Amino acid sequence: MSWWNALLRTRETGWIILVRLLVGLVVFFPEGLQKLLFPAVLGAGRFAKIGIPYPDLMGPFVGVVETVCGLLIILGLCTRLATIPLLVVMGVAILSTKVPILLGHDLGPFHLAADIKRVGFWSAQHEARADLTMALGLLFLLIVGAGRWSMDAWLTAPHPSPSNRGRS
Repeated sequence: MSWWNALLRTRETGWIILVRLLVGLVVFFPEGLQKLLFPAVLGAGRFAKIGIPYPDLMGPFVGVVETVCGLLIILGLCTRLATIPLLVVMGVAILSTKVPILLGHDLGPFHLAADIKRVGFWSAQHEARADLTMALGLLFLLIVGAGRWSMDAWLTAPHPSPSNRGRS
């Protein structure tokens, strides 16, 4: 078996599609599109406000990564690979927006949002709940793959060779 087949291979239940839809369709695909469609509020403008370096470059870059990887996860195509950049995005999101809430002050270049009314552990946990849920969903997909109802499963399934078709 080639390394590519090993990366795509998945034998898990088809119901993993529910996790793929949660991660890809409900969160990353639409959030990525919104970073591109509304850059002042959700893309470069927001990135500048929270202290992400090079916001005019990183806003569209993250928007494209979230859109493309979210679509790949929805389709179940290269699912394990698609989770990796999204895990990085989630790590940066937690570090840049949730850790300042936990600490109650800026962390290096990352600014505590002005509209945060509470700080500390419980406030950070509350604000991070969606980020942590997405990170755990991505880790699940990285470990088990896309499931039987996916492009990955179809690509790695045994298909009859053209020379064997029609023979009994």
